[in-house]
Amino acid sequence: MSYIAAFISAIVIVIVLIPPLRTLALKIGFVDKPQSSNERKIHREPIPLTAGIAIFAAFVVLYLIFVHDNWAKSGAILGGGLLILVIGLVDDWYKTHGKEFPALPKFVVQMGAAVLVYASGIVFSGFENPITGSYYALPEALQFLFTVLWIFGVTTVINFTDGIDGLASGLSAISGGTLLVVALVMGQTESAMMATILVGAALGYLKFNKPPAKVFMGDAGATFLGFILAVIALDGAFKQATVISLFIPVLALSVPILDNVRVVISRLIKGVPVYKADASQAHYVLLKTGMKPVQVVSFLYLINICTGLFSIILLLISNG
Repeated sequence: MSYIAAFISAIVIVIVLIPPLRTLALKIGFVDKPQSSNERKIHREPIPLTAGIAIFAAFVVLYLIFVHDNWAKSGAILGGGLLILVIGLVDDWYKTHGKEFPALPKFVVQMGAAVLVYASGIVFSGFENPITGSYYALPEALQFLFTVLWIFGVTTVINFTDGIDGLASGLSAISGGTLLVVALVMGQTESAMMATILVGAALGYLKFNKPPAKVFMGDAGATFLGFILAVIALDGAFKQATVISLFIPVLALSVPILDNVRVVISRLIKGVPVYKADASQAHYVLLKTGMKPVQVVSFLYLINICTGLFSIILLLISNG
């Protein structure tokens, strides 16, 4: 019952908070303005950028109510999430004024949030050898490297996916739902509850973000969702992982991860800065083929659902 209560509460809180935040955004000009010269902007009217605040507020409130973890972990997750939200809001504010916020401060803050999580004990520590059954603990330096890079990477790829109405929030809900099932199968109640809250918050936002969107979550909301998804995987699917089950979180987040790995490699080959925004993501490519936005979103949803189901099957096989 607590999972159901958290899920419904997350949806309700986001739905209740978005309208007043939307009104506030319109009053102060905190909106994403369409630009004829920008091929990535397909909306025709200014769209408020405040939904990320509603998602963050819902997660924090319900985390404090339903998740019973130690204060070190709770402080790192909520503190790191706040850092991610704030730097995202600053980035969004610059964009509303037609400016680009420097990549370095964003990188430093996002890496700082990841280090905070690592310091709290949420760590990718190693994996189990499926043949011998023995656990192989990674050297501390590699634990730090893999943990921080995973958090930073997932935070970034979810943000990169947020380029078409309903895509990033829907993929986050699908990935979160997959990680929820994984956590329940593995008996990890804290991770399962975080996933439940995230899925509810993402679906509540999707009510306003489905095409045509009435509000955006901006970089603040997208990076926050990515940050929490990364933490859920670290505190859930990656715990006591076998070699096979290491692929489970990657499959759960297959569309944003694999698409953006492709984009990064392409940008590196072309000598283009990795952080430079362009229209090379899969959703933009599919739009150029003549597919409608709803068709693109549905197609990418379907792929992520299929890989998510495969990851669950992989978990059941690996657990024997």
